[in-house]
Amino acid sequence: MITSYNYPAMGDALIIVLAPNVTNPKINQFDNVVAITDSNTNQIIGINVFGMGQQLDIQEDRGQIFLDEKQINQLNQLFKGVGLETELTVSPSKLVVGYVESMQAHPDSDHLHITQTRVTEDKTLQIVSGSPNMAENIKVVVAQPGTMMPSGEIIWDGALRGIDSAGMIVSGRELRLPGAPDKPGALILPETFGEVGEPFDFEKGAQLFEA
Repeated sequence: MITSYNYPAMGDALIIVLAPNVTNPKINQFDNVVAITDSNTNQIIGINVFGMGQQLDIQEDRGQIFLDEKQINQLNQLFKGVGLETELTVSPSKLVVGYVESMQAHPDSDHLHITQTRVTEDKTLQIVSGSPNMAENIKVVVAQPGTMMPSGEIIWDGALRGIDSAGMIVSGRELRLPGAPDKPGALILPETFGEVGEPFDFEKGAQLFEA
């Protein structure tokens, strides 16, 4: 679940993104809640909530926010009260420490590689990467599907040159870390940075490029 909040410049609006956008969405209004649904599958892909900033005790002016269990419960009660049949759950960060277990050349590209990258003890993702420094047996930062990057871009499942890719291996530049080189290349983490599957620590990351 990805959430962003606008207040007051664009109005008191909580924007909840649950799935990629579709070409033919269906809009349903439930009082101060707007549900955006895939008209083909009836899957809810997003929810906009208006006028709830104070009740949810949201202090940030705008941008991505992370809701706690109390706030999630408040929203679920709101949805139930207006007749919207959906329930949110607290989800951990999807931007995590990963480990590239193997890689092979892309069959239709001279610069892309197909990696098998572990993101938890029992979960490995196939991620296509164009990073020139990609290698096996390195720790990296993985934006799993559903990650909102510092730029505001949301990473979803996709395909590169016909090969499925579940997320992205990211660079220090894409994470907007101070001092990160302004050129392509995966951020290769020190072995001691953190365990595979741990959320990426931006405070520790900010020290990686210190002179």
